[in-house]
Amino acid sequence: MFMHKKGWRFRMHEFKDYFTIFLSRYPDLFAALMKHLQISGIAIVLGCIVSIPLGIFLAKTSIKWIQSVAFTITNIFQTIPSLAMLAIFIPLMGVGMKPAIVALFLYSLMPILRNTFAAFESIDPEVIESAKGMGFNASQRLVSVEIPLAMPYIMSGIRLTTVYIINWATLAAVIGAGGLGELIIGGMGVNNKPLIFAAALMAMVLAFFANLLFSQFEKLFSRKKNNNKGSIQMEEKV
Repeated sequence: MFMHKKGWRFRMHEFKDYFTIFLSRYPDLFAALMKHLQISGIAIVLGCIVSIPLGIFLAKTSIKWIQSVAFTITNIFQTIPSLAMLAIFIPLMGVGMKPAIVALFLYSLMPILRNTFAAFESIDPEVIESAKGMGFNASQRLVSVEIPLAMPYIMSGIRLTTVYIINWATLAAVIGAGGLGELIIGGMGVNNKPLIFAAALMAMVLAFFANLLFSQFEKLFSRKKNNNKGSIQMEEKV
């Protein structure tokens, strides 16, 4: 009976450590969270800067082999295992944030590129013809009609990519990039289960809220898409 009570108290104390770790290691957890956001954010922004204009170009061009080459190259990046991708850049760039950001940037290309291309391909040709009938030139159609109509699909690609990158960024700690993965690996090294739990939970919560935030943007652009499409068709009828 005594041994049973002692074991129960030990488990309660251990269970309590899973909560107090957030207070005792708050500075480390917060710093790791900010580094994780920095690594993920830079990779995603770079991915958007490259993939969205490239996706628009591929949707507009009639040269099919360019489309094939672009999608083949970006698809190859997706097939490389995460640790292998990170390891490839160590001889080229050393360790730290830079190789991690480059690797995550390459991972971000395909989902955003694919969604951007599909978004422009799915635009109703009648809407484009209506815009032409209203006197819109090519650049005006792109900015005022096509991009607003494509934004829900583009945002969906950014949302999925953001969740993936946040998850993959935990592995960046293997090459000394820091972030929440560093605390997870450090906790595993000293068998600090509460620290592993805290860092992993924060990574999951970060991915969850990123998904939630971009889902709201996606819905917002969907409503704007419907409004823009309806207004163009109404003006054409008038």
